[in-house]
Amino acid sequence: MVDPKILEVRQWVLKAEHDLRSAKVLFGVEPPLLDTAVYHCQQAAEKALKAYLTFKDIPFQKVHVLSVLVEQCMGKDSSYAELLDLADLLTPYATAFRYPGDVLQPGREDAQIAMSAAESVLNFVLTRLPKTIRDFSFI
Repeated sequence: MVDPKILEVRQWVLKAEHDLRSAKVLFGVEPPLLDTAVYHCQQAAEKALKAYLTFKDIPFQKVHVLSVLVEQCMGKDSSYAELLDLADLLTPYATAFRYPGDVLQPGREDAQIAMSAAESVLNFVLTRLPKTIRDFSFI
């Protein structure tokens, strides 16, 4: 039987992976859906960080400001400070293009940078979780 906490961490990781995959699909369609792609990049990073916090039994609020989550992670592992710039880059994408405004979507290069940043955050977190969590498949 799987430990309920481990199962919850695995679910956070799976959701993060799905968000990143969604971003890549949305980037690749013609025309690309860049506004939605960058949103999923922010979500992937957020869910990856929440996976780590769950693993470390650190309660977190429902917040989309990634630097807040990174700082909580830093309480257990100071190397998370490396993610602060990526957190600042991705955080605005939680809301920036979600609603009508002056700019409807980011540029293609900005979306590529967001995908790379999200992938970096996810990979960073995965290397700090046990192999049994990283290699788990729900399928």
